[in-house]
Amino acid sequence: MEQFDYIIVGAGSAGCVLAERLSADGRHNVLLLEAGGTDRRFDVRVPIGYGRLFHDPSVNWRFRSEPEPGLDGRAIYWPRGKLLGGSSAINAMVYIRGLPGDFADWQAAGNPGWGPAEAAAAFERMERRIGAGGTPTGAGALWVSDCAAQYHKLGRHYLAAAQEAGFPPGDTVSAEGVGPYALTTRRGRRHSAADAFLRPALRRRNLRLVTAAEVLGATLDGLRATGVRYRRHGQLHEARCRAEVVLSAGAVKSPQLLQLSGIGPGALLASMGIEVVRDAPGVGGALQDHLGMTYAFRASEPSLNQVLGRFRGKAAAALRYVLFRDGPFSLGVNQMGGMVRSDPGLPRADIQLYCNPLSYSTVYRNRRPLLAPDPWPGFCIGFNPCRPTSRGRIDIASPDPHAAPLIVPNSLSTDTDIALMLAGARVVERLLETEAMRGLVTAANGFSPAAQTDAAILADIRARAGTVYHPCGTCRMAPAVAGGVVDPALRVHGVAGLRVADASIFPNITSANTNAPTLMVAMKAADIILGG
Repeated sequence: MEQFDYIIVGAGSAGCVLAERLSADGRHNVLLLEAGGTDRRFDVRVPIGYGRLFHDPSVNWRFRSEPEPGLDGRAIYWPRGKLLGGSSAINAMVYIRGLPGDFADWQAAGNPGWGPAEAAAAFERMERRIGAGGTPTGAGALWVSDCAAQYHKLGRHYLAAAQEAGFPPGDTVSAEGVGPYALTTRRGRRHSAADAFLRPALRRRNLRLVTAAEVLGATLDGLRATGVRYRRHGQLHEARCRAEVVLSAGAVKSPQLLQLSGIGPGALLASMGIEVVRDAPGVGGALQDHLGMTYAFRASEPSLNQVLGRFRGKAAAALRYVLFRDGPFSLGVNQMGGMVRSDPGLPRADIQLYCNPLSYSTVYRNRRPLLAPDPWPGFCIGFNPCRPTSRGRIDIASPDPHAAPLIVPNSLSTDTDIALMLAGARVVERLLETEAMRGLVTAANGFSPAAQTDAAILADIRARAGTVYHPCGTCRMAPAVAGGVVDPALRVHGVAGLRVADASIFPNITSANTNAPTLMVAMKAADIILGG
C-alpha cells in the first residue's frame, strides 16, 4: 500500500491548482486521482469545440436533476467535466472573478480571511491578463485573454443598446457594467486549469497523477482520514496519507464522497446501510446555482450563423484557425455581457447578461449545436440573477459509489427568485426597446418578453429556463452551528485530516461565472494547508 503526504481527489479546476501548489517546494509527496482521462483531444484544445463536449460521456459526467416543480416538472441536464481540467476543460471559458461584495458576504458568513482583499490578492497571483495587443499584466499561470477585437461585429449593437438602456461599460472580469467577456484562452487555444497548473507540475517527481481512478470514499480511523479507496480498471486500490486528504471533486461529487464515507445526514446514511461516522446534515445541503433564460432573435445583418452554419464558412474558419490560431474557432460564443442592476436604486448588480452573435435551439438532445446554428441571421440575449435565494440538496441515491446522486436544485422555490427572473426579463425588454436593437432585430425567434405580462413571462421561464452550470455550496464553508461543513481553513468539521476545496465550499454563490472563484479557492486552500 502506497503512502503520500497529500491525496487530492479530482483533477478539475481546484485539484489542478492544489496539485501544483502542494508539490511546488518538493518537500511533499502528492497523489492526484482523477476519475476521467486525458484532455489531449481536438474538441478540448480548440475553443469552439466545447459544443461537441456537451453530451460526450467520455469527458462528461452527464448528470441530470430530479424533476423540478418550479420548472414545470422538467429534469434539467447538468454537464460536469470528467477529464483533466474538469469543467474548465469543457466550459465556455468566460472568466469572471465576481464582485467584491460576494466575498464580503463570504467573510460575513463566519469565514475570516475570505473577504474582498484576500480574494483579490489570490486572483492576482494566479492571473496573467493578456491585453488586446498581446501585452501581459501579471505573472500568474492562467492566461485571461482580451478577445474583443476578434468578436463578431454584431456585438457592437448590443453594447450600444446597453449604454442606451443606462448600463455603463465595465471591466467584466471584476466590476459591474457591460462589455466584451474575457476568456481563458492562450494564443487561440483553451487554457484550462490542467494547462495552466497541472501540466507544468507533472514534471516533478513528487507528484503522481492517476487517471481513470474512481474514488469510492475516504478511509477513516475513527474521526481521522487516513487515505482513500478507489477502483481503476476493475481493480480495487487503497492509498494512505501521512497528512491530509483533500476532496476537490466538485459541487456534485464532493458531497457524494463525504456521504459515502459516513459523513452526512445520519438518517439518510443509516437508511443506506452506511455506518454513520459523523452526523452532518449540512453535507449536500445549501445547493445553489444560477438559473438562466435565453431569448433568440432574427437579425437584419449577418451573424455567426452565416459562418458556422455553412460548409464554406466553417471550412474557411477552420483553415484560418490552422494557419493563424484566430477567428471563430479560437473563441466561445458567449462574447458580450456583464453584471447590471435591474433597478438603479439597488446597492449592487443583481442580473448577469449575455449576448451571443449566434442562434440555435436551446432544447438539447444529444448535442449542443454551436456548429449547426439556425439557417438565418440570428443572435441570442440571455440573463441569470446574480444571487438566487433558492436552496437545494445533493444526496446519494444508493450506497453504490457508481450510482449518480440525487440532484434537487429547488429552482424558483422562493418568491424572491421569481421576482429576480421577472426583473431579468424586463432588463432584456429594456434592451430590445433601444434604438440600437430596434435596428438589429427583425423578429423574435420564439417567445420574447417585450410587451408581455408577468404571467406570460413566468410561464415561459418555467417552460424553458435551465441551469447556467454553476452549482456550488454543497459543502458550505460556515460554522458548524450554522450548518456549515468546513471551517475557514476548509477542514471538515469534526474530522481530522480531511478538507474540501472546490466550488462546493462557497458560502454563497458569486455574482457570475464560478470557475474563476473556484480556482481562487484552491489557491488560498494551498496557502492555508502549507501554512500549517
